[in-house]
Amino acid sequence: MKNISVIGSGTMGNGIAHTFAQFGFKVNLIDINQNALDKALQTITNNLERQVSKGTLTDDQKLEALKNINSFTSIPEGVKYADLIVEAATENVDLKFKIFKEIDESAPSDAILASNTSSISITQIAAVTNRGDKVIGMHFMNPVPVMKLVEVIRGYQTSDETTKSVMLLSESLQKVPVEVNDYPGFVANRILMPMINEAIYSLYEGVAGVYEIDTVMKLGMAHPMGPLQLADFIGLDVCLAILKVLQDGFGNPKYAPCPLLVNMVAAGKKGIKTGEGFYTYTAGSKDLVVSDKFKKS
Repeated sequence: MKNISVIGSGTMGNGIAHTFAQFGFKVNLIDINQNALDKALQTITNNLERQVSKGTLTDDQKLEALKNINSFTSIPEGVKYADLIVEAATENVDLKFKIFKEIDESAPSDAILASNTSSISITQIAAVTNRGDKVIGMHFMNPVPVMKLVEVIRGYQTSDETTKSVMLLSESLQKVPVEVNDYPGFVANRILMPMINEAIYSLYEGVAGVYEIDTVMKLGMAHPMGPLQLADFIGLDVCLAILKVLQDGFGNPKYAPCPLLVNMVAAGKKGIKTGEGFYTYTAGSKDLVVSDKFKKS
């Protein structure tokens, strides 16, 4: 597989495109919004330049990676010659079904269709296509160029051949692929999201403040960032969507999202992407500042 199409140019999409391009793959980055594509290409350029400044890439490697990326606003045009399509659109079931129907109709018959979904059933996604054996999950971690894990999710119909191809492909990106089966939240988010939700409940119930909760987990459990900071980094709207998938999928109230999380998303406080969540974020600042909403009086 040498021709890769990535659908969605947001944080995950541009990171996936960056990674494939860096390792010599030809990448078509697809988004219906040209402005979003332009922003993504600038982000990729900035991130590659950061790698050059750290000595992990040369200038020539950076330029070669950028040459490997083309952008498209049309799915049929962007997937016409693809060996693998990785969907990295918003975590919305109906949107993903729509995209997979379109790429199934437009992509070569032998192309593998992968989703970067963090929680939505690969089996259900595969069911809207005519190639269920070639549909699989490739759940990259953020930031994609840095994080080593790829959670490879086998749907009910996913073939051994498809799984083996994706595992080997992930290794060629210097990633560590881990095969899991298709159940709500897979492994990563089935374990992570209840922890984040419990941290939010601890704040909601007044057990401790934002700084205190995150410090306990960082210093006591050796986590690189606390659960509330991580929730901001992921996006509180994404956390909420995943918890709802877990709640609906298992029918278990233990996955019910904390009312504080629901209210914050409704108020537009979604974390880093909006400039405020449990912390506030100022462009160019590396200081971690607790949101005024949660500062102790």
